[in-house]
Formats: sequence, structure tokens, C-alpha cells
Amino acid sequence: MKNWYHSWRAAVRIARRDAVRSKGRSFLVLAMIALPILGVSAADLTLRSAELSTEQALERTLGAADARMSDAHSGGVPIYQSPDANNYAPVGNFDDKPWPEGDTDVRKVLPAGAKSLEDSAGSAKLRTAHGLLNAEIRELKASDPLAAGIMTLVSGRFPTETAEVAATTHFLETSGLSVGSKLAARGLDREYTITGSYELPDALKSDQVNALPGALLDPLDKALAADDLPSTETSTTYLVSVPGGFTWNMVMQINTKGVTVASRAVQLAPPADDDVPLYQQEDWAKSYGDGGAADVAALAAVGTVVGLAMLEICLLAGPAFAVGARRSRRQLGLVGANGGDRRHIRAIVLAGGLVIGFAAAVVGTILGLALTFALRPLLEDYMGQRFGSFDIRPLELLGIGLLAVLTGLLAAIVPAVTASRQSVLASLTGRRGVRRSSRVLPVVGLIAVLLGAAIALYGSLLSDQSILVAAGSAIAELGVVAMTPVLVGLFGRTGRWLPLSPRLALRDAVRNRGRTAPAVAAVLAAVAGTVAVATYAASRDAQSEASYEARLPHGAVSLIVNEAGGRDVPQARAAVQKNLQVDVRADVDRAVVGNVNCAMYSRDKGCGSYEVVVPKANQCPLWSTGSEDPAEKFTKAQRRAFSKDWRCKESSVATPTDGGVLVADEKLLNVLGIDDPAAAKALSEGKVVSFDKRNLDKKGSIGIRLITDTEAADKAREEGKEAPGAVKTFSTHQVADGTNAYGVGMILPPAAAKAAGIATVPFGAYYSTDRLPSSEQRQKLSGELDRTGASIELHIEEGYTSENSIVLLALAVFAGLITIGAAGIATGLAQADAEADLKTLAAVGAPPRVRRTLSGFQCGVVAAMGVVLGSAAGVLPAIGLRLTEEREERAWYEQALDGGFGGNLTPPDVPIVVPWETLGALLIAVPLGAALLAALVTRSRGALSRREAT
Repeated sequence: MKNWYHSWRAAVRIARRDAVRSKGRSFLVLAMIALPILGVSAADLTLRSAELSTEQALERTLGAADARMSDAHSGGVPIYQSPDANNYAPVGNFDDKPWPEGDTDVRKVLPAGAKSLEDSAGSAKLRTAHGLLNAEIRELKASDPLAAGIMTLVSGRFPTETAEVAATTHFLETSGLSVGSKLAARGLDREYTITGSYELPDALKSDQVNALPGALLDPLDKALAADDLPSTETSTTYLVSVPGGFTWNMVMQINTKGVTVASRAVQLAPPADDDVPLYQQEDWAKSYGDGGAADVAALAAVGTVVGLAMLEICLLAGPAFAVGARRSRRQLGLVGANGGDRRHIRAIVLAGGLVIGFAAAVVGTILGLALTFALRPLLEDYMGQRFGSFDIRPLELLGIGLLAVLTGLLAAIVPAVTASRQSVLASLTGRRGVRRSSRVLPVVGLIAVLLGAAIALYGSLLSDQSILVAAGSAIAELGVVAMTPVLVGLFGRTGRWLPLSPRLALRDAVRNRGRTAPAVAAVLAAVAGTVAVATYAASRDAQSEASYEARLPHGAVSLIVNEAGGRDVPQARAAVQKNLQVDVRADVDRAVVGNVNCAMYSRDKGCGSYEVVVPKANQCPLWSTGSEDPAEKFTKAQRRAFSKDWRCKESSVATPTDGGVLVADEKLLNVLGIDDPAAAKALSEGKVVSFDKRNLDKKGSIGIRLITDTEAADKAREEGKEAPGAVKTFSTHQVADGTNAYGVGMILPPAAAKAAGIATVPFGAYYSTDRLPSSEQRQKLSGELDRTGASIELHIEEGYTSENSIVLLALAVFAGLITIGAAGIATGLAQADAEADLKTLAAVGAPPRVRRTLSGFQCGVVAAMGVVLGSAAGVLPAIGLRLTEEREERAWYEQALDGGFGGNLTPPDVPIVVPWETLGALLIAVPLGAALLAALVTRSRGALSRREAT
């Protein structure tokens, strides 16, 4: 025991002294290990600090109250609830009875002697410095002790009078208002003074206004009701405090009145599942019972990431320890000459990994703590919630630190074994001897590549388990890593066609595969992952772009005002015309049956509707089966045939009105990009222009049925009859098939509508623009449209916008940094390892620039080999996953065809797209950049050295 302790103590002292002496190499390895530890420790601190304890979460929802009582809206019927009150169900079986509905007065259910505080919430559009902003309105006396902890006051004070409000800091920033400003709600004449700002600890980015109970929501609802507008849909709960708190028995007793209770005492000490009646109901699945699989998947993902990170570090740090051991071979030889055996040599090299790993653990953990503490405000703002506390878990940080020590030891294992096998004579004389590559490892790698490819192929073509694709790809990639030394040797055969400097660099890389292969493997792993994700993302992006259906031509704008009477339409039209670079403006109206002040789709008395008459011969048989199931009326072959029937084809672009009928002139054709002189002439002659030939009868006319009694029409449809109403017939021009009208079914000229006695009201406008509006133009336009007070739908067609461009760029940058870092490390080690060769070149008359160009080519060679191999290895998993998705989508499409739902679908198109921009940056720019960077930072002349004493 004493000998073991003293031998390791001496080994650690030697390793520490060697690390201090070789500061550059030691700092390089320390940084490689410490950076992941910094990131993991910072992530652990952030997640633990953001994770609220039960007490902290209850303080933010209950304040200082004992419970929150809410109406279950079950009409007072007894209910069962979960302990956290998030789930509940009425008592009894309602399969054959109406589901219980109705309100319950929670105040009548309050326990005797309880203190309560009303908490109401709604939403409304509030007038700001820029226009209108939809915000939450919360009526809660925030200054009451029961509400302490729900809102955090930032400045000023909470309201104490009905004419005062407080607002969240985010609302004030967004609205342009401040403490002391006046605030008004749309539809309400009175103003409120903002007395303070606050924040919600769980929702820092919430736009909310706080008022006293009854101060804002009630007057606003009355004003909206007077204008026949929808109410704010207020919900009310009660914060309640009773001596001793709410026990589970008290909660179940209150549940019998149709009221739920979120009790502090119950959530701090939940009852057993057997004591919760809700969990005993048949077919009840507890919400937290499904988390096991997700937890296992999350742990597997974390373990995979940690394992890959350790592999990456070991591949990069291992050569550094190998070079360190080689440069200390004389010292190691002296240890052997003085009686040390192989285990002592191994201990010294392993102690180097232990020392560097321990230092990296300390540095990484301390920096992670400091970084998290310094960035806490930014992290809270990014996550949108305040930390519960700065939660430091010593055992978790210790485990992360031990991971660094373990990584250092693993990286030093192979160099330790290699150093211990050298003879004392070879170590003292500096001779390396003949080194042969392993013959077994490439064979194992080839078998892994073939096996992994077979598994991935099986998973993509024959199995429904996509995990097989990932597993097979991972095995194949590890096989390529194992074959890296052989592949490096194959690259070396291309040196005969290269000039002097790149030929020397390539031969040096091949001759010293012990440091070249790990660096190439590290680059390979990083690039393979990047290429796989980039290929998959680019393929999904291409598929999304192909399936994207534009609502308008590129750059066009549509303005729809969904309000009764269309009073605000002229002002809204002018606002768009004023703020955008409009080329053509086409005003559109909508047809109205009955009262012209009726909103679209209104069911009020006096409000009618209309429908486009589709001749029976043009109706899709699948949709005209009434209440019958198409699967019972038609065979599978017939249902498949209907998917190709023109009568069963529909566009997924939403129509602006019933049947897509718009009242407009020929300008609308210009905006929609329809170049049809015959259609323009037909509109000028008062004819209808149709884009759906199903609406045409045998005479080439279109009929529109005017329905004055909507209830009678609904009843007739339920009986399978035609709705009652007069039918107006119009002469029609049918546009050629395949014309994209972007959801417009037909254009009804104003003259034709007037002649048929159909009333119209302004509906909006369509615009073609010279160019897409800037951000400033959009903001100004939104502000002006908000000032109209109307419900406006504005759409600016920008075409398909890829969301993966930033992802692909980030992946390319990440892989580039890993590649340059690994290549730089390999180059630095090569220079340290081949200093004698460089001095020999200088001695035989090589010009100074040879040293610089050789360094650049050494770095470029490693980067190029890793990028080429990684690109080839990364395409396999992406192709496998895309083939799997294609098979799944094909199966789903076939099922839809069999069910008769294929008329609205197109056959699946699952392309495999190679991101050539990303690959080009990796294959060309990254190796070239690495080579140039290495050449720039390398000195042209090396330091002179004396001949070593023998």
C-alpha cells in the first residue's frame, strides 16, 4: 500500500512539473476539457435555478393564500379532481345523458370564517402610444397580503382607486407608455392612470394590466355589449385563506358543490393515489403516468451527447498526451534505467491526464459558476421567468468535475500504454523504431461499416422503427472512425502528384498516424453529424417549399375587414395605399342578403346568406352521400378512382367568402396575375368570371341562391333537401383549368350584382406592389389600421420562407470551428513532434517560407481528410431517415385513398436534397481557411538548438 501510494505520488509530481514546463500543450488540453465542463456546469446551474420547488411555485400562483377555488362549470354537479386541481371530471356516467354545464357561485361555497380575494382575468385591446395592443386585464387587489408573491412591484405602486391601473414592464416597453401615463381601452371612453409597473415572476414577457376588482372589466363589458361586440370572456377565481389550511378531506367535500380547490397543504403533502377518487375511475390515465418513456428518452439523449463529447475530447486530447510522452521519452527512459518498470511509466503518463483533468474540472466549474451568476438577468429574460434561487448542487457539480478527470484519464490511456512498451535504450537514444498499424482494427471497422449500413438500410426500407436508422448510422460511423488510420494511408498515395510542401505534409501525416488519425476522426465525427442534420433539414425544407400554397402572388397584399356594414373599409384601404408601394389596387365587396349591417356568417334575425348552386352532375359523389359512410356505399376501387375525379379536387387555400364570391372588376385579375383578355372583357360586359367549373350548369351559367331564412335552410339541409330561396342566374366566362386564383371562386361584377338585386357592402381590397414593404412600413401601417378600430385581416405574400437557413449556417460554423480546432491541434503537435525534421530542412538550405507553407499544408491536409470522410459518412443517416419518412407518408396516402379522402391530397414527394452550400463551405472554405490560418500564425524561422548530450 505504501509503495503504491508513493509511486503514484511521485508520478503526479512528475506530471505536474511536466505540465508546468510545457505550458502551451498543457493549456491546449486543459482548454479542450474545461470548455465542455464549463458548458455542462453552467447548464446544470441554469436548469436547477430555473426549476422551482413546490413552495416557490405555489407562492407565484397562490401568493400567501391557502388555496385557489375555481368554478368547474359543471352546474353544481359533484366532481372528482386531482390533487393539483389540473384535472377533474363530474361524478357519474354521462354517456347517455347531456354533459353537465353551468356556473356555480363560488362565494357560497367558501368555508365559514374564510378570508377571500377575488381574482378575475380577461383580455381587451388597449390604446397605446402606437395604436392598439391586445393585453390581458387582471383585476386583483395586488396590495392585499393574500396576493403577496403573485406580482413583483418594480416601480411606483399598485392601484388603490378604480381610476388607477398598474402594468407589467413588458407592456410598458411594448406600448411606449410609462408610469404616470393615461391608458384607455378600445370601446371605453374613460381613462386610467398608470401608477406603477410590476412583473409576473413566471411570465416576464406578459402584456398585462392590473386593476381593482370591477374597475375595468365590468365597464368594458357593458360598453362592448352596447356596441353589440363580443365580451372579454372574464374568468374569476378566489384566493382563500382558512385557519389550518385546506386538507384533502376538505377539498373533496368542496368538490361535491362543483368547485375545484388548488390547496397548498395538499400539494405539499399529496395523498396516495388510492385516496384520490378521480384516479379510481375506469379508463382514467394519470397525466404524470406517461412520463417514464419520455424520461428514459431524455436520459438516453443526454447520455449520447455526453458520450460523443467525451469521445471528441479524447480523440483530440489523446495525441497531445502522446506527443507529450514522446517529448519526455528521455525522462521516462531515465525512470526505467533507475529501476522503474512499465507500470511506473504508465502511471506517469496517466498522471498527466489526471493532473490536466483535475485542473480542467476546477477551472471549468468555477468559470461555469461565475458565468451563470453574471448572466443570470439575461438568462431569466431569455427564459421568460425568474429563477427560484441560485441553486448550487455540490454533488452534481462534483459529478461533472469527475467527468473531466475521467476524460483526461481516458485520453491518456493509449499514450500511456504506448510509452510503457518502448525499451529503455530506445527512450534514451530518442529512436522510435518501426511502428506498424494494427491489422485487426481496420477489419473490425469494415465489418462495423457493413453491419451499420445493413441495419440502416433495413430500418429505412423494411422496418417502422426509425431508431434502427440512427443506430445503424452510428455503428457505420464508428466503423469509419476505426478505419481512419488505413484511410489516412490511402490518402497518402496521392502525394506523388503534389508539389514539395504538400507532399511533405501528407507524408508526415501518414507516417505519424498516431496523432493524425485521432484528429481526422474528431473532424470526421463533427462533420458527419453536421452533414447529416444539414442534409435532413435541407430535404425537409425542399419538401415544405414544394407543398407550400401561396395565398397571393409574390408581393401582393390582401385586406379583409370582417365587420358589419364595412364602415371602416374605405379608411383601411387608404391606409394601405398610403404606406405601401402600391402598383394596382382592386377594391372588393361582398354580397349581403337581408340587413346590410349584418356581419359575415351572422345568424342574427334578419341576416340571411347565399350559396353557389352546384349542379348535381358536378357534385363529388363522395361528398353527396348524405349521412351514409362512403366506405359502405362505394368499393375501395371506386373510392380510389374518385381521388382522380375533377369533381373531387379542392384547393387548400381558404376562400375569402362563401363559395369564394367577390364583387370586383377586372383590376382584381391584374392583382391575381391572371392574364386572360377574355375574362377582363367578360367582366366589363357584366358577366361572371368563374375559376371552378363545377359551378357551371349545362348552359354555361352560374346560379346563386339567396337565403333569407337561415334556420329553414339548415333544417332542409339536414333532411337532404335544397335550401329554400330565390336563385339568381348569371352569364359566365369560365377561365381555363389550372389557373391559380388563390382561393377566389368567382368574380361578380358590380353591375351584375346590382342588376340581380343583390346588395353589396365594402369588404376590402387586393393590391399588387412594386416591392415587399420594409419593417418600418409594416409597423406604421399596423398602427394606422389599429386606429380604425376594425377587425382587419392583412396578408402580405412573401412566398415560402425557410426557417432552416440560420440552422444550416450555425451547423456549418460549428463544424468549421471543430475542424479548424482539430486541424490546428494536429498541426501544433506535428510541429512539436517534427522540430528536428524542420531544422534539418533549414540546414540543407530550404528557404524560410518552407516552414510556414509546410505548417499550412499540414493543417489543411488534416482538415481536408476529415471533411471528406465526414461528408461521406454523414449522408447515410439522412438518406435513411428520408426513405423511412417517404414510406410512412406513402402508407398514409394509400390509406387516405382507400378511405375516399384523396381528392384534396397530392401524392407524397419526399426529396433528398444535398445542401451544396454547406458542403462547399466544409469541403473548400474550411480546409483552405485552416491552412491559411496555420500558415499565418507560424514563424518562418525556428530557434537554433544545441546538439543533445549523449
